[in-house]
Amino acid sequence: MARRMCVLDESKVCTDCGECDRCDLDPNKICDNCMKCVKTYADYAEIEIEKVILNENEKRG
Repeated sequence: MARRMCVLDESKVCTDCGECDRCDLDPNKICDNCMKCVKTYADYAEIEIEKVILNENEKRG
């Protein structure tokens, strides 16, 4: 079974610590996608995707 790598530190194996699910504004809170960390008053906004990580163990459909 292939091991997942940590999304915060790609040199480490994921330990399911949950740190990647924490809120950027309040580290005591689990992210609930409130979008308060992405404040924008523009009519248009975009996020550049730097890379796509595929899980080789999942079925593609």
